[in-house]
Amino acid sequence: MTVFRAFSNQEVLDYLATQVTDGQTLKKYSFSPRLTDDDSGLALAYVEAHTTKDIQGTLKTARKHHIAVIPQDQTTSTVIGADGLTDSLILSTAKMNRIIEISKADSIAVVEPGVVNGDLDKEARKQGMFYAPDPGSKPISGIGGNVATNAGGMSTVKYGATKDNVLGVKVVLADGREVKLGGRTLKQAFGYDLTQLMIGSEGTLGIITEVIVKLLPIPLGTPVMGVAFFDNMTAVAKAVTAIRISGVYPTMLEALDGNTVAALDRYEKTHYAKNSAAMLIFKLDNGGQDSMAVVKKILAEQQANDVKITTEPKEQAALEQLRRDMLPAVFAGQNHIMEDMAVPLSQLAPLMDYIQELSKRLDVEIYTAGHAGDGNVHPTLVWPTSVTEVPEKIIIALQEMFKKTLALGGTISGEHAVGMLKNQWNNAELGEDVDMLQHQIKALFDPMNILNPKRKIN
Repeated sequence: MTVFRAFSNQEVLDYLATQVTDGQTLKKYSFSPRLTDDDSGLALAYVEAHTTKDIQGTLKTARKHHIAVIPQDQTTSTVIGADGLTDSLILSTAKMNRIIEISKADSIAVVEPGVVNGDLDKEARKQGMFYAPDPGSKPISGIGGNVATNAGGMSTVKYGATKDNVLGVKVVLADGREVKLGGRTLKQAFGYDLTQLMIGSEGTLGIITEVIVKLLPIPLGTPVMGVAFFDNMTAVAKAVTAIRISGVYPTMLEALDGNTVAALDRYEKTHYAKNSAAMLIFKLDNGGQDSMAVVKKILAEQQANDVKITTEPKEQAALEQLRRDMLPAVFAGQNHIMEDMAVPLSQLAPLMDYIQELSKRLDVEIYTAGHAGDGNVHPTLVWPTSVTEVPEKIIIALQEMFKKTLALGGTISGEHAVGMLKNQWNNAELGEDVDMLQHQIKALFDPMNILNPKRKIN
């Protein structure tokens, strides 16, 4: 079909140059091979925003020329949430990376979206505070992206996900207005909670320019960390449930199946896999000997073996790094799809059983790990690199896992967001009425559909 365009690409770029301080030719790292053929062409421009005015100028250009804007932060999305679309404007906030304020008195920090999670935590610790959310991407992911996806992490079991640690945000809306939502107070009960609406919205409702996050005092006492081994993941799940409700308030309860432990052994040159078929990594950041005695008793009752406990910082750091290296260890040398389901805690063991049964029935190799303390499971399905297309049995296995998760009262996106990988499942998870409300909210905030289209909802 012949299309008579009102503006050439050069005219759009010339106008964009009048609106922003740093509009650039496209950078290759803005894309991934996961995009479909229809959306794998080059975007029109890449904008590195340094100020709110740059964001507003980019959105003004997009409105004038009806062009999609793809927000990016540190480009760590795992669900095609920030990859450039054909002829879009990529808007990066990675250079907006100032820690504006750390207030020990108010127990908050005020940061720009490009501040890396781990960097904020390090700066807070210099003042005896810390920032609790710790996704696996903590050393590389930005606070803006964490907020946009409601990132979780290993300490969610005790300290909650990103949404539990954000008090306020500034956001530029699609029409160019910058609005302040929430604030510095620990309690807020005035008006509709638009702050929480923005958290997890994946850049589809506005562009985050500033975030107010909670900081917590570093707990007193000596942290204790350990590992325990079990015959299978179902046994791990039962032990996790017992520890979770015991009153010891663990900071970390991470489960890894035998396949994952073996992959880590290959990657780290360790020898954990010889012990048993599943591993539990646990941590208490306070509570002392009384709490650890409770954990030891539960592990004995749940028939754990080869339990090792340490208070040595270097040994604890090595165990934490072991968990963070899970993904590169599993991904190494094979095609993979990693998923992100969460179920009620009482349904964790049934889901573990089902994944194991599914792996055998469909002859699919699955590596299962996750934040077991909050019911978040990350099964990774792999196949040989010699097979370029995703095998049908992999797709069937994913569909069946999603359906089982929903049947157990869970969600098919615990902490990685939706992006383009799962935006067809909104009706299945949310139901028709809530699905419609999602689209109505999107239309209210972004009537021209220029903000990260095809992500979150389709």
